[in-house]
Amino acid sequence: MGLVRVVITRILEDIAAALAVGSALAMLAAQGGRFSDRLDIATHFALVFLVLAMVAALMAALTPRSLLRRVTLGAAALAVALAGVLILPEMVRNTQPASDSEGAELARLKVIQMNTWSGRNQTMDETADWLVAQDPDIIVVEESSRRFQRALEARGDYHRTCDPDDRCEVIIYSKAAPVSGGLPRVSDGAYFPATRATFDAPGGDFTVIGAHFTWPVPAGPQQQQSLRLTRIAELYDRDRLIITGDFNATPWSFTLRRQDKALGLTRRNRAMLTWPAMAFSRWNIHMPLPFLAIDHVYAGSDWKTVSVERGPSLGSDHFPVIVTLALSPAD
Repeated sequence: MGLVRVVITRILEDIAAALAVGSALAMLAAQGGRFSDRLDIATHFALVFLVLAMVAALMAALTPRSLLRRVTLGAAALAVALAGVLILPEMVRNTQPASDSEGAELARLKVIQMNTWSGRNQTMDETADWLVAQDPDIIVVEESSRRFQRALEARGDYHRTCDPDDRCEVIIYSKAAPVSGGLPRVSDGAYFPATRATFDAPGGDFTVIGAHFTWPVPAGPQQQQSLRLTRIAELYDRDRLIITGDFNATPWSFTLRRQDKALGLTRRNRAMLTWPAMAFSRWNIHMPLPFLAIDHVYAGSDWKTVSVERGPSLGSDHFPVIVTLALSPAD
C-alpha cells in the first residue's frame, strides 16, 4: 500500500504541476494579445485556464510539502491572476440597464440572436416552435438552412431580410416590415456573411445588422472582418443601431475589446457563455457545460437594457441569446 500511495502522490504532483505551469504559460502568452493577433488566440480560453489553474492548486494542496508543490502553487496563482486581468473588466463593465420606470414605460424590443448550426441541427421543428413561443420582435439567425427557414416561416408571420448571394446564411426575421434592407459595399476589411434591416420607429428609424464571423484561428481574417463591420456601422445612426451575431470571439480577447471600442456601441450581454451547447457532440466529445462567450448583442445609446437571458439548448452547438431593449431617445 505504501508503494501505491507513493505512485499516486507522484502522479498527482506531476499532473498538478503540468496543469499549473501550462496555464501560467498560456496566460502569459495571452497578455501579448495587446499587440499580436496570434497571441490573442490564447485569450479566448482564459476562463478554461483559470479553471485548470484552480484545479491544479487543489490537487497540489493534497500532496506533501515539497519544492514541486511550491512551484505548482506559485504557477497556479500566477495563472489565476493573469486570467483575472483578462476576465475582470468584462464582469464590471456597464451594460446600460434601464431604470424601473424606463423598463415599464418605454417601447420595448425583444431580440433573439441564434446560430442554428445549419444542417447539423436535427431539431429544427422544436427550434422553430421555441422561437415562435418567445414572441420576439426580431430574430437574427446565423447558419440558417432551408429546413430551418421552412420550419419557422410555416409557424410565424415574420418578414425576412437576407442576402440571396449568401444563400441567406444570415437572416433577420421581424414582425414589422423593414423600410429598407441590404448592406452597402465597403472597401476596407474582409467579407463575412451578414444582413441589415432598417425599421421605422418613434423619433426616427433604427437599424439592425446580423453578422457571422470566422474563427479566430488562423489570426488575421477575423480582425479584418471586424474592420469591415466597423466601416459598415459608420454609415448608420449609432445611437439607434443594433448589431448582433456569432462573432466567434470572447469578451476577454483583445480583438473583441478593440471591436467594442471601434463600434462605439454597448455590448448588452455580459460574460454569457454560449458555446458549446450541452447537446453539442463532435469527435465523440460531449461537453457538459459551455465555456466560450462568442454570441453578442450590441446597441447604441438610445437603447436601454431591460433584460438579457440565455435560451435553452435546442439542438444547435450555440445557446440563443434573448435581449429585451427599451427605446429611450436622447434629448
